[in-house]
Amino acid sequence: MIVARQDRPAPFPGWRVVRAAFAVAVFGWGVGFYGPPVFLHALHESRGWPVGLVSAAVTLHFLLGALAVANLAALHRRFGVVAVTRAAGLAAACGFLGWALAREPWQLFAATPLTGFGWAGTGAAAINAMVAPWFVRLRPAALSTAYNGASVGGVLFSPLWVALIAWCGLAGAAALLGAAMALALWWLSGRCLGRLPAELGLAPDGDAPGGVTPPARARADAAPLAGSPPGSSPGSPWRDRRFLTLAAGASLGLFAQVGLLAHLLSLLAPAIGMRQAGFALGLATACAVLGRTATGWLLPPGADRRVASAAGYGVQLAGSLAFLAADGGAVLLLGVVLFGLGIGNATSLPPLIAQAEFRPADVARVVALATAAGQAGYAFAPALLGLVRDTAEAALPGGGAVALFAAVAAIQVAAMVVMLRGRPGAVPAE
Repeated sequence: MIVARQDRPAPFPGWRVVRAAFAVAVFGWGVGFYGPPVFLHALHESRGWPVGLVSAAVTLHFLLGALAVANLAALHRRFGVVAVTRAAGLAAACGFLGWALAREPWQLFAATPLTGFGWAGTGAAAINAMVAPWFVRLRPAALSTAYNGASVGGVLFSPLWVALIAWCGLAGAAALLGAAMALALWWLSGRCLGRLPAELGLAPDGDAPGGVTPPARARADAAPLAGSPPGSSPGSPWRDRRFLTLAAGASLGLFAQVGLLAHLLSLLAPAIGMRQAGFALGLATACAVLGRTATGWLLPPGADRRVASAAGYGVQLAGSLAFLAADGGAVLLLGVVLFGLGIGNATSLPPLIAQAEFRPADVARVVALATAAGQAGYAFAPALLGLVRDTAEAALPGGGAVALFAAVAAIQVAAMVVMLRGRPGAVPAE
């Protein structure tokens, strides 16, 4: 008896792109975001350079990255996502090796254009650019999955940096991890990121080409929030209240988050030891996976994404207050967990807010500009909070950590207020 074979439909390639973007995020955040705090502590200890000096280099790293992010869409259009991602991997590898080999402060600063471009080409706007063409209705779940690579990068790389530095020194660790990043991104980009749905005769979300999206689901997932003009264009975004509150709220939240993460390792190490502090950073990013995944998959269709964003900042605020109240390891651990639960949503929710409030044609532009504005703002966080820490420590030994945690808590409150000010129907500040 001959049974006719039934061909199974090929799996939707968009999820392969999500997996590739996940891997890019693992390396992008593991090296470009979680690497600088490790370098801050290692260079301070090994070179004797002041915390403020190394913090300034970290600030320049993020600031130059912001300049690159503002032009990332243009770079993708001109050279393609594959070429830009490959170049970013190579730049990050060379730049962080330059940091590790620096013997004079000017050499540290000279390497930051490379590290900044490497971070821009593998960071939040880059991940959004990889995933967004493939998903509309399912974009919250797809982006949350891809952005979870950022958290996994923290879980893996925070303790890995510490272990490799102890084993083969700062330069050896930078060489090994940089080479792994450059090679992995070169291969992944060429294999998974070179095509768009239309080039394969496909529609976003795996829908049939020319098919009709279920109306109720489409309205819930892709339409502007109630109270926003449907399909409205931001025109000049710098005069658009929706964009300004989105960019400012996200910038404040990221300023507090990046500033605290940049100093957290060196603040925890004296209390619990260097190895345990590295694992604490890994725990924070493991919690970020939980927080981001829960939000991406459980956020109800049509839910107010600004409220969800403000709630994430509120959870991080509770973590900062726990750090302030900590008198032992258990409360410090609670602070790490609470702060970590909000880390992922600070990155993944702003693109989803933009999707809900702006025309599809404008979303990529809004996300890139908001990301660049946020990065330009949080670029100064390590240096400014380092100054707060050094000043308070000079005035009162042991007061540096208290001053830093208090400053972070105040900024998180401001982020919640500004993000909620942009809700439809909210009364603008006079």
